[in-house]
Amino acid sequence: EELAQLKARAPRQAEILRIAAETGAPIPWQELKGFSTDRTIQQLVDRGWFRIDSRPVTRDPHGEEQFLPDRPLTLNGEQAEALRKIIEAFETKTNQPILLHGITGSGKTEIYLQAIESILNKGFGALVLVPEISLTPQTVERFKMRFSSDLVAVLHSHLSTGERHDEWHRLSDQKARIAIGARSAIFAPVKNLGLIVVDEEHETSYKQEESPRYNGRDLAIVRAQIEKCAVLLGSATPSIESFYNVRSGKYLLLELKTRVDDRQLPIIRVIDLRREFSIRKEPSAISRTLSTAIEERLTKKEQTMLFLNRRGFATSLICNQCGYVAECPNCSISLTYHLTEKRLKCHICAGSSVAPKICPSCRDPSIRYAGYGTEKVEGLVKTFFPQAAIARMDADSMSRKDAYRQTLQGFRSGKIDILIGTQIIAKGLDFPNVTLVGIINADTGLHVPDFRAGERTFQLLTQVAGRAGRGEVAGEVLVQSSTPFNPSIQFARHHDFDGFWEQEIGFRERCEYPPFVHLVLVHVRSEHRRKAEFTAETIHRRLTERLDDRFTIHPVVPAPIERAKGFYRFQILLRTKRIRRLSELLRGVLDSLTFPEKVHVGVDVDPYQLL
Repeated sequence: EELAQLKARAPRQAEILRIAAETGAPIPWQELKGFSTDRTIQQLVDRGWFRIDSRPVTRDPHGEEQFLPDRPLTLNGEQAEALRKIIEAFETKTNQPILLHGITGSGKTEIYLQAIESILNKGFGALVLVPEISLTPQTVERFKMRFSSDLVAVLHSHLSTGERHDEWHRLSDQKARIAIGARSAIFAPVKNLGLIVVDEEHETSYKQEESPRYNGRDLAIVRAQIEKCAVLLGSATPSIESFYNVRSGKYLLLELKTRVDDRQLPIIRVIDLRREFSIRKEPSAISRTLSTAIEERLTKKEQTMLFLNRRGFATSLICNQCGYVAECPNCSISLTYHLTEKRLKCHICAGSSVAPKICPSCRDPSIRYAGYGTEKVEGLVKTFFPQAAIARMDADSMSRKDAYRQTLQGFRSGKIDILIGTQIIAKGLDFPNVTLVGIINADTGLHVPDFRAGERTFQLLTQVAGRAGRGEVAGEVLVQSSTPFNPSIQFARHHDFDGFWEQEIGFRERCEYPPFVHLVLVHVRSEHRRKAEFTAETIHRRLTERLDDRFTIHPVVPAPIERAKGFYRFQILLRTKRIRRLSELLRGVLDSLTFPEKVHVGVDVDPYQLL
């Protein structure tokens, strides 16, 4: 009777009651809101028809996905031997870091999976670090296909706060036993830790540039020593420091010199852009050779990846008449033009402004855009190949939470013919139908004031080239460069890591760079240039008074990018083989000084960026 009265008086409340009765189980408030309002539901609660209970709900960042289970693959001789040594290191608790040097496509991930499976069977947990968020979806997919989804927790910055909270507590409560994530996942609360895997250990993204300036790879080794577990560093292009540790006996080296199923490494050809420019009156970012190769792949229904480590449409806006260049008012760099938004953007402070149609200095309308980025390459490819399905992966196009995963799924399923991207697409991705990789400009990171420029270029070229030929069809890589005979490019062309390492280690020893010494960078910044410079000079003078000939201190200099985010920046570089002693002296000097107001002083031990 009461229900009949309610139906006549409040039909919406009666309808909700009917739905609840048919369901026969507790219904989340959020689900009921799909049929009514908060006020209507609360009225039913007040009348005693509903009771409110609070229950924890776990948010799963991959809850909507389905993972088809797979089985361990048969290992070849090299893989089986590497797996045996890893399990042996776990069982003997030797705590000696292991460097797994395997060429691209040699099956390093399968070794990770089978090693972790062995660890789990013995009742231990595992931690897997990857350098880029873009690699996380594919890595998570591989692990959830091999292990139960409940066993795997994911930690990275693109998760919501609630998702990170739930994943963290699943590990802490031992509901999940494998943690996968980027740099900060090294702090994940994995209980009874048995193995830490650092994939692509050479990547500079493991180093945090803001305080606290830790290196995820180095902390992995420290945590392994504390927890007495095995630590595995994997890479096709190990860092100079890690390989030096192998040669000096600190690390154990495991090598994979062949690709799985005896697949061949891709053929790498270098295209001399100087010759291309001399032939064509209006040179394009895509050479004729590369254009022809892309056309061939489209005809064969094969996929292409194009790499350029520079985003945006044009790298600068220049006036032909007066020489004006659009520069950031807060940073010492030119602004990059982004066509989609029709704005000039700074890639350091993220400031932006509307692009002018005439020169702001001389009012001439012939102002032009110079250089090119991934956005311009995307436009050129769409013009040259209008029939192709094209996607772009960079920091601008991947701003949405699931953009990485959706784009990679589209590429894997064959819905995308050509994938254009920055270093996001350079490593770790495995797409068997990719038979052509084009490197638009191999020189972008080569000619910068950094002693690691050659190493980074070699690593990047080798990693990008490794995306080709991972299926049944042989791969080809076309590298465009204006300095084709540079050693980094030539060693990468011949897949010659040992040759590159021998040359690079000789250079490092002659010039006293890591791994033969430790570097410490003291940087001072302020909105007032003179304050920053004066503070740096004071620190330099105090340090000089206390340091002996075991330490080298360089003069105060402006940072290569002198002004960033409105702050003027000055640097002091120090070198030593006695890093602990230098750290103590430096801390004592800085603690004894009082710095002017709004002057920031920072110290970076073993810096990866000198810019």
